[in-house]
Amino acid sequence: MVNSKSHLCTLLIDDDKVINYYNQKVINKHSNFGEVISVNSGKNGLTYLLDAIKGETIKPNLIFLDINMPAMNGWEFIEEFKKLDPVFTEDIKIVLLTTSNNPEDFERSKQIELVSEYINKPLSKEILEDLTTKINIKPKVTKHK
Repeated sequence: MVNSKSHLCTLLIDDDKVINYYNQKVINKHSNFGEVISVNSGKNGLTYLLDAIKGETIKPNLIFLDINMPAMNGWEFIEEFKKLDPVFTEDIKIVLLTTSNNPEDFERSKQIELVSEYINKPLSKEILEDLTTKINIKPKVTKHK
């Protein structure tokens, strides 16, 4: 069980293991994003969050979410995310991290209040710096029973 204390945690959800590895390295070089957890599917991302609700894993402050994944794409993940306990999810920020240059995806992301940003892969130091000014990323106190 995870103890009650202040954590920063970033959850990467992408089916591309190489991209996850690269993005994890970039994030680890930046102090504002904390511990990085990567999973290779939307379903595994939901499982991680359910475990965090139970206090078995660290609650993420931020989720980098790929759109185009097999079995459960990013849009489907968001629909399932909406069904989770709103008290738990209310301060988790979702950033769509994608290779999609489809204008419809960008426009769709703007219609979803849960989506904080829409950025193109791969991550870079500059993108992370920009994110820290655009969205509020701070440690939070998490309490688990």
